Amino acid sequence: MEKAIVRTDFNFPGQTGVYHGKVRDVYNINNKMLVMVVSDRISAFDVVLPKGIPYKGQVLNQIASKFLDATADIVPSWKIATPDPMVTVGHFCEPFKVEMVVRGYLTGHAWREYKAGKRSICGMPMPDGMKEHQKFPKPIITPTTKADEGHDEDISKEDIIKQGLVSKADYEQLEKYTLAIFERGTKMAAAMGLILVDTKYEFGKKDGKIYLIDEIHTPDSSRYFYADGYEERLAKNEQQKQLSKEFVREWLMENGFQGQDGQKVPEMTDTIVNQITERYIELFENITGDKFVKAEGADVVKRIEKNVTEFISKHK
Repeated sequence: MEKAIVRTDFNFPGQTGVYHGKVRDVYNINNKMLVMVVSDRISAFDVVLPKGIPYKGQVLNQIASKFLDATADIVPSWKIATPDPMVTVGHFCEPFKVEMVVRGYLTGHAWREYKAGKRSICGMPMPDGMKEHQKFPKPIITPTTKADEGHDEDISKEDIIKQGLVSKADYEQLEKYTLAIFERGTKMAAAMGLILVDTKYEFGKKDGKIYLIDEIHTPDSSRYFYADGYEERLAKNEQQKQLSKEFVREWLMENGFQGQDGQKVPEMTDTIVNQITERYIELFENITGDKFVKAEGADVVKRIEKNVTEFISKHK
């Protein structure tokens, strides 16, 4: 088994703080730059699973980096550089307290709400007579609050503005950016024989300017279907062939775990862990069109420390 990086405790030059998220460890450098180390941790149902997935961090970081570059003409991104395969260094931004979720298809959480009889989500109407995995007439934005702990909650545009989470002007700009980035991602996915089903974006502000932050269009933040056979599967009411983290959720659900109190995470055998690694690499190659090259280094933690320290010392 390859070694997974599930925890980092660096002390970089100029470091003033660190935030350990579900998957990412974010180091603050003098309130000017952020060093985001994408670990091999994996979460589902808002629970970090007990074992890491080798190369998952590299996969996520490199996909996000590619898509941040590919959408930089739409919205400026926080990314400055990727000094290591598992690291992005970027501008320090004040994040908005909402996540912009955009859905092109009736799938996942939206489908579960629909099946329960609801015909709107986050104040956005969903037409009657739709079936699971069907395309919406046009993409809908279904924002969530950003929870420091526990579950993110659905919220409407009206409530976001009313509660003062985001100003009306800023929120309307976020909507425009969200739909434009989703359209770009949809076209890029289509060129690779994939359908970008739904995804989420996070934004922040620096010096009064809005930036796209965090990661985009990775299997942790997005759901993809294979375009080939999509219509046939839809017509037969069959499940779609997916490239996303949904397969991890499905494995957990099959084994009686949905993140609820008292439920136990099923045993993650080496076979399961290897399968998840392979699926992440498969997504990388399918969505980027590039061959995945496993980053070398017997001691990955030392490699990251060396690469980031050298970058910071050059960009003080």
